Amino acid sequence: MSLDVDVSAAFTAEGADRFEVSADLSVADGETLVVLGPSGSGKSLLLETVAGFHDHEGRVALADRDLTDAPPEERGLGFVFQDYALFPHMTVRQNVAFGERYHETRDPDDLLAEFGVADLADRYPPTLSGGEAQRVALARALAVRPDAFLLDEPLSALDVPTRQTLREVLADVLADETAMYVTHNRTTARAIADRVAVIRDGEIVQTGTPEAVFERPESSFVARFTGANCLELDAGTLAVPGGGGGLRFGDADGATHLAVRPEHVELDPASPDFTAPVERVLREDGRCRLALDVAGQRLDAYAAAPPESGAVGVALPRDRVALLSE
Repeated sequence: MSLDVDVSAAFTAEGADRFEVSADLSVADGETLVVLGPSGSGKSLLLETVAGFHDHEGRVALADRDLTDAPPEERGLGFVFQDYALFPHMTVRQNVAFGERYHETRDPDDLLAEFGVADLADRYPPTLSGGEAQRVALARALAVRPDAFLLDEPLSALDVPTRQTLREVLADVLADETAMYVTHNRTTARAIADRVAVIRDGEIVQTGTPEAVFERPESSFVARFTGANCLELDAGTLAVPGGGGGLRFGDADGATHLAVRPEHVELDPASPDFTAPVERVLREDGRCRLALDVAGQRLDAYAAAPPESGAVGVALPRDRVALLSE
């Protein structure tokens, strides 16, 4: 079923400033939309509003059914919380079966077996690891046969190996399901999203396929947040080491920034655009991230091994560069 969201909501935590969020989004039948943004950008508030936890203006609809005034338990949405929200006084089996008081549910033991945690059925949540608790939380969300899923950063508290494993599990679970997933983790966003919506200060600032958002950011904020280099231009020109009039990229009039992802920066090519000093070498999972000094600005690039000298030739592929006006 498709999910349509056109809402605005406000929330004030005790002792905190009032925060507002607004969004006009649609999630197609069987699509996973990832709402990607930094901490405090309004991701969770948006998801909780869709779930019915907050009063709001606007409309939430699932297919042709208006959910705007429906309580959370009648919306047909499966919610997976960031902190799992398992009931500590109930066994794992009882947690998974909790929704049966509102809906017809799937057999909890079958679901636990699907997630590889059938042996935990009689345990209590405080005795579970983070990965085990998250599998139970996912099983509970599936148990009520939801029409769509809402997931609030469900992998953020896990160690890296467990997160990688459960990311694959989630990709399988959400295949052909309608889902809205919020996260600050761009690796997760690229791995599971059919589309990405970037949120900043309570507003959606760019929406598109993962390729479009990550490869063709529309602002310096999106470029930086999604992991691209974002270099300032002067009258459309990039100042480079050695001067020479700088580097210009076609019709750059009006452009204030240049964005290029580290993986697209070419090192020591046959015809470099310039030579840049290496400021720092960071080892990352079998490769090196080089921090280069481009006339006082940092440019990151990847290499298989540390460079043999303190400077490298650099080329910026024109078809991989995005020129930005904000």
